[in-house]
Amino acid sequence: MQLQNIPKIKHIDSGQFFLIAGPCAIENEKMALRIAESVCEITSKLKIPYIFKGSFKKANRSRIDSFTGIGDEKALKILKKVSDTFDIPTLTDIHEIEDAKKAAKFVDVLQIPAFLVRQTDLIVSAAKTGKVINLKKGQFMSPEAMQYAVKKVTDSGNKNVWITDRGTMFGYQDMIVDFRGIPTMRQYAPTILDVTHSLQQPNQNSGVTGGRPKMIETIARAGIVNNIDGLFIETHFDPKNAKSDGANMLKLDNLESLLCNLSKIRETINHF
Repeated sequence: MQLQNIPKIKHIDSGQFFLIAGPCAIENEKMALRIAESVCEITSKLKIPYIFKGSFKKANRSRIDSFTGIGDEKALKILKKVSDTFDIPTLTDIHEIEDAKKAAKFVDVLQIPAFLVRQTDLIVSAAKTGKVINLKKGQFMSPEAMQYAVKKVTDSGNKNVWITDRGTMFGYQDMIVDFRGIPTMRQYAPTILDVTHSLQQPNQNSGVTGGRPKMIETIARAGIVNNIDGLFIETHFDPKNAKSDGANMLKLDNLESLLCNLSKIRETINHF
């Protein structure tokens, strides 16, 4: 899988990691455009290849009264507007077979959520759209097991596939990242580290997932040092009032300093 296969991707020869970043969910058009504009300015300055992400719906919520979206078509049209406005590729996740064709009309990358990465029909339906497929590693899966998820995509005639590590369950209410899995998964496909979801603290008594955002830079630095191909970071200008995953998102104001530090580390690593 080569980055140049993604429409509108920029800075592919910079030697930097690529970045998937944006809000957890599309809440409205104004917030999506605001976040995209800020991240575009930063990544352009640092010459980091950038893909905007945002869920058009949230199907896997802890509680029935949790926010699930503003309407599928409305959210997908906002993702398309982000792409058209800033000339950047976009990513969203899908949860059902019929979502694949629907979302593929609006975005460049289709993501299979970690909880669903064993679902063969879902993966095959996504692969057959011809879009780039981002497979989130299940919190319950070994790095070695991801080769079979990748094979489901490639055997469906699509060679454009990535793996994203979003942490492994450690007990009932915590996640860890096993960095030994990065070189393993890179044998199968370009591998991304989902920094923010790796710091989630699920299964809280409140029914709202917690997180440890102060550890974001620690985990991201370790990923860069271990030759990760890309980083996945959810960010919001007001995480405390975000409608989904606010507890583990990076505040948008802190993104530039983080990426500056990480890009310097990547430049150093490139000399080895």
